[in-house]
Amino acid sequence: MKKLHQILQIALLVYFGAFLIFFIAFDTLGGVFGMDEITSDSMVTIILIGLILFLAAWGSSYAAYASLASTIKKMEIDANSLKAKIYDFEHPRIPTTQPTRPTLPSDTDPSNLPPRQNITDK
Repeated sequence: MKKLHQILQIALLVYFGAFLIFFIAFDTLGGVFGMDEITSDSMVTIILIGLILFLAAWGSSYAAYASLASTIKKMEIDANSLKAKIYDFEHPRIPTTQPTRPTLPSDTDPSNLPPRQNITDK
């Protein structure tokens, strides 16, 4: 797509360059092509063909940019996955065999007091 974009840019440049030279030297080149004068129909045709060439070059530029952007996005995803694999190799996880149980304050209390009993009067 990039090659097509370059070719269309060069074609657009040559097209408008050739017609610029043709219009500047119309007095001498007009007779070669059998044109006595420039009509509005011929100008509209020349400009429309130039517009079509310009739009084609612009569209190929957009397509080439989108292609490059998707390629860059894929490369970034690959690089991030490789970074994750390298990190996993450098920092292996140590699996815990048993989950730790939180200790209650009564378990560590040295006084060993019995639990409180509710006494009700009858």
